[in-house]
Amino acid sequence: MPVLYLLHGFSDAEDAWVSVGRANLILDNLLAQGKIKSMLVVMPLGYGNRKVISQGWQSLRDWAAWLDSNDKFREALLAELIPQVEAAYHVSKDRRHRAITGLSMGGTQSLMIGLNALDRFAWIGAFSSGGLNANFSEAYPAVNTSTRDQLRLLWIACGREDGLIGRNRDLVAWLKSQEVDLTWKETSGSHSFMVWRRYLAEFLPLLFQE
Repeated sequence: MPVLYLLHGFSDAEDAWVSVGRANLILDNLLAQGKIKSMLVVMPLGYGNRKVISQGWQSLRDWAAWLDSNDKFREALLAELIPQVEAAYHVSKDRRHRAITGLSMGGTQSLMIGLNALDRFAWIGAFSSGGLNANFSEAYPAVNTSTRDQLRLLWIACGREDGLIGRNRDLVAWLKSQEVDLTWKETSGSHSFMVWRRYLAEFLPLLFQE
């Protein structure tokens, strides 16, 4: 069985995609309609340190804590979480059956983790990514002209009324300059679950297709 790692945004917890995002209902409906493959969905808590959330939204001014949190979360996901999931559940260990996506902070983490670990992930999504490192070469050192041959899907989206649209556009332009094939969606909407539910419903049917 394939696995999707579904990541939440800043200020939320691991249950946000269910309690607010209704991911369970979206998945159930798409599965009942025969539009998606059966998959295991893993929704971890996405903070790598306490400092990044110690002062709420004010914590986002601490760039060092933000980068440290994302780096430590990446380490935990790759070295601890994935092995635990694969030991506990009957899932594929093949990169072609492993995907990662998320919203806002989780979108940034999905890109940072996925694009730098293409030996682990073939399917990557990012919804309204927030806190992107503007130094793209530094953030994605593994991206090069061979990246497009390793990816099955790179799907990036953001609402035009979202204050993060500019940085997301810049990232997409940089990826294209590196000859990376991707799907880029600009839609109506701001930074909200009303947007991210639609993105999830559009992204899921694309996963794990031959």
